[in-house]
Parts: sequence; C-alpha cells; structure tokens
Amino acid sequence: MDRRVHPALASAVAAERDAPRPHPATRSIDQRREEFRREALAQWPAPEEMRETRELTLDAGHGPIPARLYVPRAAAGSGLVVYFHGGSYVLGDLDTHDGVCRRLAKDTGVRIVAVDYRRAPESPFPAAVEDAIDAVRAAFACRGELAEEGAPIVVMGDSAGATLATAAASALARDPARPAGQVLFYPTLGPQLMTASAHEFDQGYGIDLEHLRYDYGQYLQGRDPMDPRVSPLFGRNLDDVPEAIVVIATCDPLRDEDVAYAGLLEHYGVRVELLEAEGMIHGFIRLGGMVPEALTIVDEVAEHLHRLLAMP
Repeated sequence: MDRRVHPALASAVAAERDAPRPHPATRSIDQRREEFRREALAQWPAPEEMRETRELTLDAGHGPIPARLYVPRAAAGSGLVVYFHGGSYVLGDLDTHDGVCRRLAKDTGVRIVAVDYRRAPESPFPAAVEDAIDAVRAAFACRGELAEEGAPIVVMGDSAGATLATAAASALARDPARPAGQVLFYPTLGPQLMTASAHEFDQGYGIDLEHLRYDYGQYLQGRDPMDPRVSPLFGRNLDDVPEAIVVIATCDPLRDEDVAYAGLLEHYGVRVELLEAEGMIHGFIRLGGMVPEALTIVDEVAEHLHRLLAMP
C-alpha cells in the first residue's frame, strides 16, 4: 500500500492498479460517458440545497452554450464564478459536477455558472477553448442578470476544465471581460506527461495516463500539442493574466506539471497561491461521498476564493 494515499482511498487505488479499466479504444464514447456519469453521481453525498438552480443558454460567437446557474441560499458578497468541468475533454457534463458546484456555491455564498462546453471527439480542439472564452464574455455581458451589475468574475475548473479556465483567463488578459482571478484544480497541462509524478502515479491514482494520452488524441486529432491553449506550460507573455489559486493533490500524476505551471505564472509576476491536498488523488473534489476530507479541501478553497473576489 502507498502510505501517502489517504486511508479511505487506499483500497480503491489498489483495486484500480490490480485490475485496470479497459482501454478507452475498446469502448464507445457513449459507454464511457455513462459510466463516468454514474460514478460521479455515486461519489458525491446528498446535494446541497440551493435557493435556485436554473438552466441557461449563453449567447456566444461560436453558437449557443448550455449552462446552469447555482444561486446559494445565503449570499456572502458580490461575485460570479464561471466553472468548467473535468473529464479529459471527452467526458463529464453539468450533472457530473453538480455536487461540486453546489458545495462551492454554498461555501462561498457566490453564484456559479457551470458551462457545458463542446467535447471531443465530436468537437475537437479548439472548440472547447472557444466555448470557454465565449462563456466568460457572455457571463461578463449579462452579470447584472446572473449576479450583480459590476460583479467580479472568477474562472474555475478541474482537470481539463481547469486548463480551459486558464486558457480563457490568458486569452482575456487584456480584454474588458478579464476575470478577476482563476482557480485551478489539478489542471492537465498537455499530452507530454513526462514528469517524475507522472511516472510515479501513472495508473490507479484517479487517472490512467495511457487513457489520458488516448483522450488527448481524440481532442487534438492531429492539431499542434504545443499550442499554449493545449499545453499552458508553453505560454508566453503571461504577465497580465489574473492571479491564480492552483490546487494540487499529493498522489496525482499531474502534480509536478501543476507545480511547474504555478512557477511559470510567478515568473511572469502573477500572484499565485499553491494549495496541496495531502493524501489525495486526481479528481478528489468529486469524491466527497467517499472521503470527508475532500469536502474540507473544497471548503478551504472557498475561503481563498473570497479574497480573489474582494480584489479591486
């Protein structure tokens, strides 16, 4: 047993390593999506009650984008979070991350707009990035309807969704719709996957890197993997991007590249908070039903988010 892994996760990690999931090439995308959805709904405790949830359509330059607004029962200041779900660019939807968004809305007292961006393989890169940028612009344009007039916007996401969040933040760094900050839960920062942590935790720790490489192939379909919108570690001229909170997990194959990205932002003078979730694996924020400490970490991130929203 890996003694660094939280005890509540150790058996799941061991089982995954002993009996890996079938390679994604052997199953249809619909089968994979349904399995991901079932697991996500089972892994989260009873959803937090909201004052309101509402299905939305964001008007955007590349076509309408489905979204969902979460309005918490108790407001705690002005602000709006635009959230992008994870799923290796091919999985996930508004329902798989419903529990996460509800918890964040409750903890922060801030309204959240979750974005149902286009996924591969039906819509390869750069469709998801275009939707992410368009969604932030659309949310900015109708802040008075979604939250409050002039409310600051923070982009947030997990895994592939975190990469979309930081891509949007970079693209809008000098735009009137520039976000006030970005919160990134364990972003996947490109298909290279050659760090020490990638080697150490390549299978069984919440994500299988061979499967991730396959999904990158579905996402890119021959397009340039060095594009900074795919691999933000190759980004340049980042000095104007919003300040960031980067959340990493101790036992995540993406840990080292996420630390490197935090360092890259700092190199360009961007203020960064790097928060480490001890004993956690990739995808831990969706594991609230299995590991109460995962909820505690979400709660702590919510406290840091308040500081971003309070910035002038």
